[in-house]
Amino acid sequence: MAHVLKYKDDHIKHFGKLTNDEEEAFDLHQGLFRIQTTPYYAALSDSSNPEDPIRQMLMPHKKELQNLGQQMKDPLGEERHSINERLIHRYPDRVLFLVTDMCSVYCRYCTRKRFTGKLSAFVRTSPYEKSLEYIRNNKGIREVILSGGDPLTLSTSRLEKVLQDLREIPHIEIIRIGTRMPVVCPMRVDEELVQMMKKYHPIFVMTHFNHPQELSLEAAEALTLLVNNGFPVMNQMVLLNGVNNHEALVQSLSRRLLSLRVKPYYMFHCDPSEGTEHFQTSIQNSLKIQRELWGRLSGLALPSLSLDIPGGGGKVGLTPQFELERSDSHSRFKGWDGFEASYINPFPEDVIDPFLSEEYLNEWERLKNQSYGNQNAADLGARHQNL
Repeated sequence: MAHVLKYKDDHIKHFGKLTNDEEEAFDLHQGLFRIQTTPYYAALSDSSNPEDPIRQMLMPHKKELQNLGQQMKDPLGEERHSINERLIHRYPDRVLFLVTDMCSVYCRYCTRKRFTGKLSAFVRTSPYEKSLEYIRNNKGIREVILSGGDPLTLSTSRLEKVLQDLREIPHIEIIRIGTRMPVVCPMRVDEELVQMMKKYHPIFVMTHFNHPQELSLEAAEALTLLVNNGFPVMNQMVLLNGVNNHEALVQSLSRRLLSLRVKPYYMFHCDPSEGTEHFQTSIQNSLKIQRELWGRLSGLALPSLSLDIPGGGGKVGLTPQFELERSDSHSRFKGWDGFEASYINPFPEDVIDPFLSEEYLNEWERLKNQSYGNQNAADLGARHQNL
């Protein structure tokens, strides 16, 4: 991290020449989201091509300073569901724990610009302890997602402290680590880190590759090391206008990830955070990509297209429309390759509930009745219905 590219001269030294729009962004950097990238990640780009996908994701652009379209400081409504400055409880059975605000690369489309890159690093003692206390006291929480910032920017010993503390809470079943390090600094994923982390299984690693150009030999080695040591690795990409919003690129990335035993998990619609209007593609464009891939690409390789309802409504899945008509008796469909047929429903009185043991029913009732965050969904919906 000592040799990261931060300043205009650093980028000129690497890329040789900046475009006028990039020059203007550096010169008018006041109010611009933090600029920083690793030499490794910058080297993956074509320095002679201003439209290079990696260059667009790491290089500031004057459009970030334009107040265009739908732009929100907190597009996921995280502050409304915050227990404290570092813990977010948006969904009943899981919490998001922001253990650091630092990243090795500050992506220009970042959804958490209000928080990330303030250089306060590891969470302070007070909110850290309060977060652990909240998790301990809410036994309906089964999963903790470590995010930030990037948790893998923490030292191995600091990260182990977090994992150890969480594993001492009996009702925590799953830990997730959201990280872009395998993409932007894969050498961070070394034997020492992996051997430490595997002591606290089950841990899922959520990577964030957006383009097949990011899948270098070094990145592949980092992913293989994780998978070989028992970490399920899942990828969350973001569809970015002019960067990767084409079915050929999505299938290329997905197939290559799958061959490395990484599951393409989510294909997110870009969140409307500040300075990202030029990265946002349309829902129609996203659905067109998903429809082109549907049936042609293995289900294992097909990520779920998802959008976060702006303002804090949570994730909703987007799928192509295959149903032509629906009634109580049947539904008619037209498949991805044009084949049409109807599915005939059984009579309503023939649909019966399965046998349910008390164990499974009680688990479901606890989950269904688990409270979360500081406000309920109805309150949030009322506040945002006019936005």
